[in-house]
Amino acid sequence: MSKGRILIVDELHPVFKERAIAMGYEVDDLPLYTREQTLAAISNYQGIAVRTKFRIDQELMAAAPSLKFIARAGAGLDNIDVDYARSRNIQLLNAPEGNMDAVGEHAVGMLLSLMNNFRNADHEVRNGTWDREGNRGYELKGKTVGIIGYGFMGKSFAKKLSGFEVNVIAYDKYKTGFSDAYAKEVSMEEIVKHSDALSLHIPLTSETRQMVNEEYFFHFRKPIFFINTARGEIVQTQAVLQAIQMGKILAAGLDVLEVEKFPALQQSPWFNDLKSSGKLILTPHVGGWTFESYRKISEVLSDKLIAVI
Repeated sequence: MSKGRILIVDELHPVFKERAIAMGYEVDDLPLYTREQTLAAISNYQGIAVRTKFRIDQELMAAAPSLKFIARAGAGLDNIDVDYARSRNIQLLNAPEGNMDAVGEHAVGMLLSLMNNFRNADHEVRNGTWDREGNRGYELKGKTVGIIGYGFMGKSFAKKLSGFEVNVIAYDKYKTGFSDAYAKEVSMEEIVKHSDALSLHIPLTSETRQMVNEEYFFHFRKPIFFINTARGEIVQTQAVLQAIQMGKILAAGLDVLEVEKFPALQQSPWFNDLKSSGKLILTPHVGGWTFESYRKISEVLSDKLIAVI
């Protein structure tokens, strides 16, 4: 007897479908489905699996009277109307455990690249300039790295830093007593006072949207290296550019932006400044998207599907 039907509307590793079928589900794997096609078909399903293709909002859930769960192949739930889903007792499954190592490694890679001028040095050598002094870097050893948000991603980043002999401090508004072998829990006041580098690992919510602005950077006592592998809309890009110009930020690594993908990104008023700055490393929201995490995310989701049963 079938436990229900699941509609996959995005590219997921096949292991999710295989395990769901083994549990007794019927699975329709239709990653090319549009939002319109999903709206037309969703009434026939008890579960839907998605990455980031479109928002699972009230309209879509209202069209699915039998919907029991939403499986989000990734960490964040910001493309889901969480409040409405909970009002309907629709279970929300996500998989931060699946890409936390990818994000932690990506953040470390960005930090090392920024501190050692890899981007500029590579560009100069390719263009005939051999400037050792101008590309002299900083060592991580002995520095204080501040982490905002100490969930799966924040802890993964801290753990990856543990071999660099750094002082890792972390602030999380919604947690207490989380000091461990990798980071010390501190107040936000201590973060802004002591940090040599700052990395964001918080979800996008109504509270965190545009949280990092000019005033936010103003409070830091020392110039910092700044990393964002969380969500772009948490940070005002113009504030980052201004902080770089003022010397508040030495260099920044942005895997996420408040506007992503072209042509919308190119049309943003700050894009040309972003593109021309030699103090930035930009990556296209791939911090949690490795060949390994692609499979691990689906494995985690399928494990959590057992709990739904």
